[in-house]
Amino acid sequence: MKKDLEIYLHIPFCVRKCRYCDFLSFPSNRGEREAYVKKMAEEIRSFSQKEKWAVTTIFFGGGTPSILEGNEIAFLMDTIREEFDLKEGTEISIECNPGTVDTKKLNAYREAGVNRISFGLQSAQEKELKLLGRIHTYETFVENYEAARKCGFQNINVDLMSALPAQTAQSWRQTLEKVLSLKPEHISAYSLMIEEGTPFFDLYEEDLKLREAGKECHLLPSENTERQMYYDTREILEQHGYFRYEISNYARPGYECRHNIGYWERKDYAGFGLGAAGLIENVRFKNTSDMHQYMQGEFGQEREELDQTEQMEEFMFLGLRMMRGVSRRHFFEEFGVTMESVYGIVLNELIHQGLLEKKEDSYRLSDFGIDVSNYVLAQFLL
Repeated sequence: MKKDLEIYLHIPFCVRKCRYCDFLSFPSNRGEREAYVKKMAEEIRSFSQKEKWAVTTIFFGGGTPSILEGNEIAFLMDTIREEFDLKEGTEISIECNPGTVDTKKLNAYREAGVNRISFGLQSAQEKELKLLGRIHTYETFVENYEAARKCGFQNINVDLMSALPAQTAQSWRQTLEKVLSLKPEHISAYSLMIEEGTPFFDLYEEDLKLREAGKECHLLPSENTERQMYYDTREILEQHGYFRYEISNYARPGYECRHNIGYWERKDYAGFGLGAAGLIENVRFKNTSDMHQYMQGEFGQEREELDQTEQMEEFMFLGLRMMRGVSRRHFFEEFGVTMESVYGIVLNELIHQGLLEKKEDSYRLSDFGIDVSNYVLAQFLL
């Protein structure tokens, strides 16, 4: 019997690097993109274990995957179909940056089998979009969104970002309301993470230190404002029929992102492309991040076999991101020991602190625990 497999394809190209972005991405020309797509197909064929795996989800991430032409996405999909069996109803997602798609491209994506689009809007406020270094306006996003609907896409996610410099709780609520008026099936709402090596880190490092010290910021929203945005997100989205199934993800019933859930549940997935990672039978793989090496066919996968302790850690800190929490029964089935025998002291302490809740078969984050989830999840590192 074939095992289920998820596939991730990394497209590292973008029109212009956003000022907050620390992902593996960069501008490119048409020839570079064409050569890269051919090399990705070569890597997919080199994996080629059709007799073993049945694909359940495919995710084109980046960068900006929608910078590719429709025939290039179709070529990669044809390659996957040649090398793998796709299960009926396979979820096939592509990340799209507004301003990089049109009706022709969207129709080509549909014909290639793509059935889920994730639009990286981030904000509905023009000043905030310019500050982030985005290439699009809100009006461009709406045009692309409506075009996707006309092309038949019935599963659309919109990525949003809060806690932006100079953002207010009111402007964040306005962004939520504008997006909700379009009725997407899924909304991802993340807080801005300011990472070293980005222009934003150079601009806001001092403010970041002030906020972490609980002091008043000059440019970034205060800790209280950020928390208000966080609570507003949950309240407003739930009022509109979106349920929260993961710390930063909300969906209408039946539209949860199956690919991401698979990642949080530690299901097997293969990553193709520059810097792509995978997890196959408790072995983690990572491709080279050197473009020259990759284009020479030296995919250079790093290989790390996870021991049982590392598997337990991942089970806990990935699974607790889900609102349903982690199952005690699944933990025992996976590792042959009870969750309490490994984590009993930690679990009891977090429950005592009001950060964790115990249900019949599971532990899950409390509302307070979600507020400080980074701290809670770190407690499960053995």
